[in-house]
Amino acid sequence: MNQITMLMYCSDQKGIIAAVTNFIHQNHGNITYIDQYVDRPNAAFFMRVECDLNGTDFDFKKFKNNFNEELGKRFSLYCDFYLKNHKPKMAVLVSKYDHCLYDILAKQQSGELSAEIPFILSNHADLKIIAQRFDIPFFHIPVTKENKAEAEAQQLALLKENQVDFIVLARYMQIVSPLIIDHYKDKIINIHHSFLPAFPGAKPYHSAFARGVKIIGATSHYVTEELDAGPIIEQDTARVTHLNSIADFIEKGRDLERIVLLRALKLHVNRKVMVYGNKTVVFS
Repeated sequence: MNQITMLMYCSDQKGIIAAVTNFIHQNHGNITYIDQYVDRPNAAFFMRVECDLNGTDFDFKKFKNNFNEELGKRFSLYCDFYLKNHKPKMAVLVSKYDHCLYDILAKQQSGELSAEIPFILSNHADLKIIAQRFDIPFFHIPVTKENKAEAEAQQLALLKENQVDFIVLARYMQIVSPLIIDHYKDKIINIHHSFLPAFPGAKPYHSAFARGVKIIGATSHYVTEELDAGPIIEQDTARVTHLNSIADFIEKGRDLERIVLLRALKLHVNRKVMVYGNKTVVFS
């Protein structure tokens, strides 16, 4: 059995769903999931389809080519195709914080996060021991203002060598330059607190505490050249009160970062996210 996920978009027009379902049926396929969304102000159509295609002689490349020839040209329909049994390769970039890293590795090892992790990469050596515990290769490439271009060239070479499909910044405390962003458009996932832009800087929880905020949160998004302004995948919040200390703020914030980042990664590897402009369509 060949299980395929299809993510597609085009301008909204009549007959798209019928044409897609008929095509799958004619290719001896059975649809197991279908969901669609229409952005009416922009007249844009989005659809996610999961289907099983029978036959030992199934040709994935031929299926894609025929779909694009028959429906892609007819509707100006763009579609991404994914084999469900193919696990994407995810590079994990970290610095010194370990809370997100532990969660990712535990969920990946248990099978809850369907991705391969070819390596962990860091600008510090502090978390190497965690990589060793999980038996995952660890690479330490220091990054400074003086060597940033050279360091990122080494990073990119490592990503290409390992045929990495996407990257997660699991509290990687460096700005990623266009050199890497351009090679992984909409394929770099970041996590940070949701105080921006109100409380920027190195100590946002301290600033938020001083202001007496009542809600703290975390945001996971795709990385773009504009810092912390990429398409948002997932967010969550927690309430705080005057009874909470700065340490409570930080603890609650880190818990949210773990939870939100893992949700975003699961959505990405399960092919449930489509980027549209600077927004995302996230299917259930």
